Amino acid sequence: MEYVHLVVELTIGFAALFLMTKILGKTQFAQITPFDFISALILGEMVGNAIFDQDVTIWKVLFAILVWAILIYSIEVLSQKVQNIRGFLEGRPSIVINKGKIDYNALKKNKLDLNQLQTLAREKGCFSLNEIQYAILETDGSLSVLPKHKYGMPTKEDLNIPYKPVQLPVPLILDGELEKNNLHEAGFDELWLQNQLSSQGITQYQEVLYAEWRGDEGQLYVTTY
Repeated sequence: MEYVHLVVELTIGFAALFLMTKILGKTQFAQITPFDFISALILGEMVGNAIFDQDVTIWKVLFAILVWAILIYSIEVLSQKVQNIRGFLEGRPSIVINKGKIDYNALKKNKLDLNQLQTLAREKGCFSLNEIQYAILETDGSLSVLPKHKYGMPTKEDLNIPYKPVQLPVPLILDGELEKNNLHEAGFDELWLQNQLSSQGITQYQEVLYAEWRGDEGQLYVTTY
């Protein structure tokens, strides 16, 4: 009975945290700020207390999660509407390399040493700090890099490559299941798709692991199991 109770509490806690995360939006994952990090720690502690502390019921934890979600949502709305408080809650990007020169004061302010800076730069494909014209330490701890002119990647305009329209590839079959909305969005019907598959010796959708229509190339890419 004790294990059943534990499973119930874990399930309810997981569902509540998942629902709260869906309501608050994807930025909770994509841009982890110091405030978001604190929130994650507190929410995890709440669920942990409900599981291992007999005096803390799951209803108290759900109430605490609800109150915490309201606080987080209120602060998110406040930071969107009041620009002056946004920097305090979310932090501000810092220019750590300015016009090719490393800003030691900016590194010191952000508790970043040269080894860490080199690591972040290598993740962006810059193996020498001398290649960087500007480097900005973002609020989530990542580094945005603008290389010097001679180290930058040439564009198609620089290479005089003729313009060609770019279209987003459209998945038509995923794990043997037909994506009807995507098929119609691409401008085709099932008869067309079946003919395309038949030309490759495929008779059923279930044989296909992944199928993708590339409009810019006019090709159907198919991978079977």
